[in-house]
Amino acid sequence: MKFSITFDDNYEAQKFASLIFIKEGKETYITAILNIIKNELVISLKDKSAHSIMFKEEGHVEEFADFIQSVLDKEHKIISTSVNDVNVEIVKG
Repeated sequence: MKFSITFDDNYEAQKFASLIFIKEGKETYITAILNIIKNELVISLKDKSAHSIMFKEEGHVEEFADFIQSVLDKEHKIISTSVNDVNVEIVKG
């Protein structure tokens, strides 16, 4: 199953793609969702740092938060990601 998320700009899309999926190990750097503020998602990474990602729409934040929580809970996994300008396409399994 695929879904696409739109970001404010290409920088946010690239940052998001690099944090969500590590191709070699098929894992994510994200360890927790710390907060959701309108169209902004604050996440915690494996190195204990926190990062903010600005989504284009608030609905995409909620959709992704639900999905990444299912990945963290080992219910789903990320198969691949691709970046096209301000959009990131995620293939999940």
